[in-house]
Amino acid sequence: MSDTYETSELEAYLDEALPADDMAAIEEALRTSDSLREQLKVVVGRRDAGIHTIGAIWRRHRLSCPQRTELGSYLMGILDGDQSDYIRFHLEVARCRVCTASVADLEAAQAASDSEEVTGRRKKYFQSSVGHLPK
Repeated sequence: MSDTYETSELEAYLDEALPADDMAAIEEALRTSDSLREQLKVVVGRRDAGIHTIGAIWRRHRLSCPQRTELGSYLMGILDGDQSDYIRFHLEVARCRVCTASVADLEAAQAASDSEEVTGRRKKYFQSSVGHLPK
């Protein structure tokens, strides 16, 4: 466990933008390292003073994150190669927690929509509207 981290890693830690295992490692290091706590105080002080880097602004506002509709298209496999490659990189290499959660939510919604309960409900809706729709 290291007690030296880059400023960008500590900023991402404060934004809760790191993968869970990295967040846990930094938190554990903060419990035992006075120098790391001092380094984190400096980062927080810079933020409170309004000093922000382009990278910090980029991460905080998730400018590199694809939109939810793009994630859905990625899951359906209908994106072109470059877009698909970027989203795969974003999820697997950058390990964006927000986008990973969105993908899991989209997958759960798809699984739910394929369930027998939803299929039965759709069938009832269709049957109840027969004769009411214009020809």
